[in-house]
Amino acid sequence: MKVALRFSLAALFCLGIFFGSVSSLVAQSVPGVTDKEISIGSCSALDGPSKFLGTQTVAGARAYFESINEQGGVHGRKLRLIASDDSYDPAKADACFKHLQDQGVFAMGFFVGTPTGVKYVPLAESNKIPLVGLFTGAQSLYTPFRHWVINVRAGYADETKEQIDGLWKTLGYKKIGVIYPDDAFGSAVLDGVKNALKDHQSQPVAAASYPRQTADADAAIQTVRAAQPEAVVIVGPANTVAPIVKLAHSKGWQPLFVTVSFVGTDDLIKLAGSDAEGMVITQVVPPYYLTDLKTVALYRRTLSKYAPTETPNFVSLEGFVDAMVMVEGLKRAGKDLTREGLIHGIESLHDFDIDLGPQLKLNYSAHDHKGFVHVIPTVVRGGRAVPFTDWSTAAPH
Repeated sequence: MKVALRFSLAALFCLGIFFGSVSSLVAQSVPGVTDKEISIGSCSALDGPSKFLGTQTVAGARAYFESINEQGGVHGRKLRLIASDDSYDPAKADACFKHLQDQGVFAMGFFVGTPTGVKYVPLAESNKIPLVGLFTGAQSLYTPFRHWVINVRAGYADETKEQIDGLWKTLGYKKIGVIYPDDAFGSAVLDGVKNALKDHQSQPVAAASYPRQTADADAAIQTVRAAQPEAVVIVGPANTVAPIVKLAHSKGWQPLFVTVSFVGTDDLIKLAGSDAEGMVITQVVPPYYLTDLKTVALYRRTLSKYAPTETPNFVSLEGFVDAMVMVEGLKRAGKDLTREGLIHGIESLHDFDIDLGPQLKLNYSAHDHKGFVHVIPTVVRGGRAVPFTDWSTAAPH
């Protein structure tokens, strides 16, 4: 009896070693996954004039990863974020993506920008690498549907619809102009404005572009100003929008200026100073100071602990939320992690409450990889972006 028992125990021990070895081999066969670690790669603007967007997106994501690692990681594996710079330059996109592939990452996330994003999306699809969370709302990310790309934020179509409907229906502004950069980002927002105005059987009274990543918009200002619009949607990151607004004001031109979340609200307010007052900026996450929301409070505590030199802002909060979606997908994918498993894990999030308020719930499926649709309009008052629900509060004082 004792011999049989010893044999049984020995057999179980050997089986344990066998299955443990199989599990280890499975982990090692998946790029970026070991028994102890999962590597995630990011390409964003860590340098150059738009580095605020990239560095802050990564800061938020990294802080959340660090908090998860302190809790033991995901199924016993720690998360390692490899952040690489593309300077918000589409010419650097291929090299940045290839660099992450050479690093052997499991998945990618926390990318920034439309001109770069339109380069990364087909690369993620052709290489079958999950790409989770892009700081852009371009329609080309959603249409056609892409299996390997997971979007979290609301799109520019959602933002521009909120803007145009508010301007048109509540403020009664029918003459709306657009100043935009001559790149994929500018085109995406311009298309959003046009489509939103089409719903009102209208179109922009004037639209003019300026060279991307510059503030050389004098000609654009003159063109749009000549049409005497009541409101103007200015498109771009803070480093271009701020000087354009300041230039317009210096010329005595003060329509209601409106912009989308990509601008980097806090950087815009810092660069434009008093000229930012009264601007309307649509957001895709709640203000980072609304700590009655559980996830905003968690973000503040986590950033303070793991990135104490960083100042809370809309951009790093979005990076933080993107990382939460990534981690939830990893958890649902299970111990035997695969790239397809991560996608399926995120697709299983239905009406998922991420504690950002009742209107911001995540809904994914095998045919829909867009998480949020809700947009929060804000107006700059006293150097802070203040949320509102009634567009009449955005009327110039």
